[in-house]
Amino acid sequence: MALKVTEAERGGWAVIQVSGEMDLVTSPTLRQRVHDAVADGRRNVVLDLSEVLFCDSSGVGVLIASRRLLRSCSGRLRLILPARGAEDGSHVNRVLAALGVRRLFEVYPDAASASDDSAQPLSA
Repeated sequence: MALKVTEAERGGWAVIQVSGEMDLVTSPTLRQRVHDAVADGRRNVVLDLSEVLFCDSSGVGVLIASRRLLRSCSGRLRLILPARGAEDGSHVNRVLAALGVRRLFEVYPDAASASDDSAQPLSA
């Protein structure tokens, strides 16, 4: 399955919506989109991963690199990983937790809360 990446604006945040599979072949597309947003002067980025069905280590690498890039330019990165039941919960959330890197990210359940500076992230 291919990766689909689209971008929208919400409350001063660039919201990058991702759907499909994040793997060795498709992850560079997301990496480039984040780099393009930063090159365009965007410093507040939300990655909506609620429609990502699969994520391997290269996808996680892109998320960590995106976090590092935004922090290096005093930016902020937030992830949307919907909190669902244990059986049908976010695949990306499970992968990040299994690798022990979930705590590195500010995670929100939806775009409204992710783009609201007064909203609190979900606990790790």
